[in-house]
Amino acid sequence: MVIPDLAGAWWVKSPYSQNGGNCVEVAPGFPGVMPVRDSKDSEGPVLVFPSDAWRSFVAATAAGEFGEI
Repeated sequence: MVIPDLAGAWWVKSPYSQNGGNCVEVAPGFPGVMPVRDSKDSEGPVLVFPSDAWRSFVAATAAGEFGEI
C-alpha cells in the first residue's frame, strides 16, 4: 500500500459526532485508501487503511457487531 501525501487533505467527521470530541476524522478522496486521525489531535499520527477494510469496518459498526460503546 502506498501512503499518499496528506499535506492537502480535507478532513471531515460525521455530523452524528456529538459526544464531546471523542471522534475520528477521515480524509476522503484518496484512491484505494482511507486516512483516519483523532479529531482532538490534528497534528498527530494518521492511520491509513485500505478502502475495502474501512468499508467493512463502517458496515460492521453500523450493524452493531461491536456492541455498545
